Amino acid sequence: MTNLKLDPNFKPAVMVIRDFNERVKNEANEKLSIVIERNDGFNEVFTQNIFSNPAKMDENIFILERIVKSLLWVYGGYKIIVVGNKEVYARIKHIFMDGFRKFDKEFMERIYLEKFEVLHSDTLPEIKKGDEAIGKHLDGNRIGFDAGGSDMKVSAVKDGEVLFSEEIVWLPKLNSDPEYHKQHIRNAIMKAAKVLPKVDAIGVSSAGVYINNEARVASLFIQVPEELFDKHIRNIYIDVAKELNVPIIVANDGDVTALAGSMTLNKTKLLGIAMGTSEAAGYVNEKGNIEGWLNELAFVPVDFQENGPVDEWSGDFGTGNKYFSQDAVIRLAEKAGITFEENQTLAERLKVVQKLDKKDLRFVEIFETIGTYLAYGLAWYEYFYDISEVLLLGRVMSGEGGNIILKKANEVLKNVFPELKKKISISLPDEKFRRLGQSVAAASLVKLS
Repeated sequence: MTNLKLDPNFKPAVMVIRDFNERVKNEANEKLSIVIERNDGFNEVFTQNIFSNPAKMDENIFILERIVKSLLWVYGGYKIIVVGNKEVYARIKHIFMDGFRKFDKEFMERIYLEKFEVLHSDTLPEIKKGDEAIGKHLDGNRIGFDAGGSDMKVSAVKDGEVLFSEEIVWLPKLNSDPEYHKQHIRNAIMKAAKVLPKVDAIGVSSAGVYINNEARVASLFIQVPEELFDKHIRNIYIDVAKELNVPIIVANDGDVTALAGSMTLNKTKLLGIAMGTSEAAGYVNEKGNIEGWLNELAFVPVDFQENGPVDEWSGDFGTGNKYFSQDAVIRLAEKAGITFEENQTLAERLKVVQKLDKKDLRFVEIFETIGTYLAYGLAWYEYFYDISEVLLLGRVMSGEGGNIILKKANEVLKNVFPELKKKISISLPDEKFRRLGQSVAAASLVKLS
């Protein structure tokens, strides 16, 4: 389908869906709606026509399972409502409640602290949107904090001027003691506090899922035992704000990346994608607001080949974290015949590839393949997001490899999706974005009364 030398079996989600829709249109079909409900009753709806012929139910279910999986991780939610065919409802319920998508069910329960449900309805429920304004407030004395997997960055900002900014190395994913995390975070924030005449607000950008400023699921704290998480980690940022007696907003780092991009480019309808250890994403809508969605594109399937790379955590195949991350570079490098030393970390293996001669055909093929993945991936993401701008970040996008990815993605969009090429602009961070930085964008999160 895509003539990729390093991944000849790549089966882009968007092309499978397009083919399915075209065939459904030419046969007896029926309408089905999937509603995903999350916290505070907010919900999103996705409508899909399917075959009416019972003999084609298995094909319907394959497509619908992939769609429901995608909806859960884009929008987030603990309730699936199937509006329409009752057999579809029964089978989707089994898949997500007891079957091979049980991981997704349990993950959503942990995020939303609600029992996961799959329900049937004959009528579409009221759709309640929940977008909210985010950031862009730089008045007063603010602290911005950005927690990444290998370093943290803290800034002190007074009326939009950066008075202090520092990167601090830490190893959160290797430490199980909650005190390690609490002390590192507190010490960094207090460093910035000492620079300001007073502190009016704290804004935090942090990898993971945060609801009401509470950490619900976060890979940063993956080593912390579950029995200690609620007591020590759930309110880890809230506790520092209480100590300083100031308001705080904690946002997913993907959303803050999108906010920083929106502030820098002065654009909306912006999807930010960071390709690093995994795939992180955030989205700012046409009003410059965030939607309150999960935006966990790492778990959204982009390749429908059933023997595609498997995500070790969820057990699913073809998910974004295997196509837009250092994992993708390493997997493709091995297919290109590049060997690595057994004791090399994933980050070290990525560097090996990035240090290859830029004219080496293997180097070019690896990053052109990821660029091809990206073009098809964006065409699939467009089913869920209204996108005008895409900002690409992360260590995979650094250097010449990033330039090749960008060039190839634009080329494929032009040739395969010309209507999207006219609509979507893809860019890498410029110097202005780097100066603004994630921690300064985080500092702007709180609106002072």
